[in-house]
Amino acid sequence: MRAQRIHIRNGRLIDPQQGIDGAHDLYIAEGRIAAVGTAPDGFAAERTIDAGGHIVCPGLVDLSARLGGFESELRAALAGGVTALACPPDMRPPLDEPGLVERLVRRSETLGLARVYPIGALTLQLSGEKLAEMNSLTRAGCIAFSQGKHPVTDTQVLLRAMQYAATFGYTVRLQPQDPHLARDGVAHDGEVASRLGLTGIPVCAETVAIATALALARATGARLHLARLSSAAGIALVREAQRGGLAVTCDVAIHHLHLSDMDIGFFDSHARFDPPLRAASDRSALRAAVAEGVAALCSDHTPVDEDGKQLPFGEAQPGATGVELLLPLVLKWAAEDRVPLVEALARVTCDPARMLGIPAGSLAVGAVADVCIFDPLATWRVTGDALRSQGKNTPFLGWELSGRACLALVGGRILDPDD
Repeated sequence: MRAQRIHIRNGRLIDPQQGIDGAHDLYIAEGRIAAVGTAPDGFAAERTIDAGGHIVCPGLVDLSARLGGFESELRAALAGGVTALACPPDMRPPLDEPGLVERLVRRSETLGLARVYPIGALTLQLSGEKLAEMNSLTRAGCIAFSQGKHPVTDTQVLLRAMQYAATFGYTVRLQPQDPHLARDGVAHDGEVASRLGLTGIPVCAETVAIATALALARATGARLHLARLSSAAGIALVREAQRGGLAVTCDVAIHHLHLSDMDIGFFDSHARFDPPLRAASDRSALRAAVAEGVAALCSDHTPVDEDGKQLPFGEAQPGATGVELLLPLVLKWAAEDRVPLVEALARVTCDPARMLGIPAGSLAVGAVADVCIFDPLATWRVTGDALRSQGKNTPFLGWELSGRACLALVGGRILDPDD
């Protein structure tokens, strides 16, 4: 479908990057934002959308979404109002060769759904040994480099990777968890894990890895992004580094704002995550840090099928579907902590777009018209049937949430996730 001239009227327009929150019409032409408030001269809409009672905002930008069933997960993203997402490199096969990246980019462009931004492998086969060809991967379409959930145990390799990245201006994204301290762990090292007899992952597994990454970033000048922080101590280290002027950003998975290790309950495998759900005090610290803008939010969308979850807790595959739940869970957190909606939406629009270095998350005149229209009062119950993702497993099953995307536009094209 080609981009039309579109007039979106009667909505509450929220654009965190522009500091806009009010009743403004939006005008789109040739796939871009043509005007806000008043129609440009000679504008004749081919389609008018009445957004009365709804919020019009930039399409959500997800910092981490795994795409097992490629097309189904992109449709799930659109259903959640997500118009752009970063795809981690730990796919099958991993994104360590330009040809693999080019095929992924072509496939996403052919489908014409949510935009996909590949994160390239930092090392070949994610082995943590030999550096991947970052320059070639960048030309193929990668916007940053990561190990996904695979560690680099040799810090000299990580040092060389960050030196190379700094030379060419690439961003290194790391999920900070020391593999030796976390070895065999499946839950937060606390009272719940002790009571259930589960092997714990201590907070120092995160803080030791963060401290190492920050030290290497200082030594090399590389841009660093720390993904899916889970602890109060970890976020404190990043806050201190940011105040000291270090070029470091970070994100938190949305489930870590709503759940703690208490939600493991009686070995509920839906609550198994990597990094693990931590103590309630950690959750509170993460909520405060996100409200302050220290961290952005992501869905950490990791679809897991029934076979991967219907196992004892320690053997179950970590992860859950999340891309369709990102928006309502952000709204829930904002309401509970009285965070202004313009600030809350910034954490899933302009902030992650800035961290990824992509042209998204804004409704400024001339920006690409990636738009989400959602009903903030629509209530719905999270069930397998209500989710479009192939992965139906989430600890939020049965929860009643408010807020649901009604329409998503990508490049000015109105997209229906069911088409």
